[in-house]
Amino acid sequence: MGKIKVGVLFGGRSGEHEVSLLSAAAIFRGLDPDRFEAIGIGITKEGQWFYFPDPLAVLGQRALDPAQGKRVLPSADPTHPGFYLLEESGLPVLPVDVIFPVLHGTYGEDGTVQGLLDLMEKPYVGAGVLASATGMDKAIMKALFVERGLPVVEYITILRRQWEADREAVMGKVEERLSYPVFVKPANLGSSVGVSRASNRAELAAALDLAARYDRKLVVEQGVLAREVECSVLGNDEPEASYPGEIIPRRAFYDYVAKYLDDSTRLVIPAELPPEVVDKVRYYALEAFRAVDASGMARVDFFYTKDTGELYVNEINTIPGFTAVSMYPKLWEHSGLSFRQLVSRLIDLAFERHAERTRRLTSFTIQQ
Repeated sequence: MGKIKVGVLFGGRSGEHEVSLLSAAAIFRGLDPDRFEAIGIGITKEGQWFYFPDPLAVLGQRALDPAQGKRVLPSADPTHPGFYLLEESGLPVLPVDVIFPVLHGTYGEDGTVQGLLDLMEKPYVGAGVLASATGMDKAIMKALFVERGLPVVEYITILRRQWEADREAVMGKVEERLSYPVFVKPANLGSSVGVSRASNRAELAAALDLAARYDRKLVVEQGVLAREVECSVLGNDEPEASYPGEIIPRRAFYDYVAKYLDDSTRLVIPAELPPEVVDKVRYYALEAFRAVDASGMARVDFFYTKDTGELYVNEINTIPGFTAVSMYPKLWEHSGLSFRQLVSRLIDLAFERHAERTRRLTSFTIQQ
């Protein structure tokens, strides 16, 4: 049997395009060359798909350079599924056995690409359409967490249309329900893109304006004085949770700069927490994973208040940052799973989930 051909899918039409390139570079380096053959498939910021014969050469840039690739057409036609090279005569198919999506944010982590891959009948790493979509939408995600009995901080969901129609009414609603400081976020984005902390009405207005640039739905959360704790989850129907770690940013909060540009941000692994809190973090992480019906991988983020010792589930990330120094792989490394072993395990889980999915019938015959 030859090597498994892994199509690593990166880039994308998202504010997290650059983060995706960083994660994808780590995945390429982490693939076991004895088991896998890596194939680079990138999506530009404009949404064009390319095959990159030398992916590591383009992943060191801030945006994909089409001149270094060959145009690819993704096809969901069940009679001719796959990826076709447009610049070759006869439209030859690009051989791919499994897809490893490393697309953070919109048009990649939100269920859109997952739906396309389902139509192609291609195995892929990570969550399916439902979990990806609900895990991306912070408002829906929090509602599911509450239904599951998980603790979350107080929050309000606001539509951009409401904000643009009556700014005073929206700010009054926020001030009636929450107290400063608050955090304002686009509902459907990650890596803290478009996220702001507001300590007064003027800052709230600016924060809502910023978040509204990225989404039609905005979430305003009650600010809490808390430590930021994260836990990694791995598996399908029987997931496992890692030991938690702690993020200690030098900045006011763990924003985009602190995550990717500021070397002073500290990752403490394992987090220095009481044993009963560690157990609760791991239990809540698995419950959050199940609440959105996730699969493969996820990172669950928590707030642990410094004054009262309360634990809140903040959010779940179904395609977490995946650089060699990102929290998700680092937590599993502490738990005894190397980066290479983790990547291999995720690909195995992709095949496992695909085999389970293909067991279902897609036709119905009435028995006479």
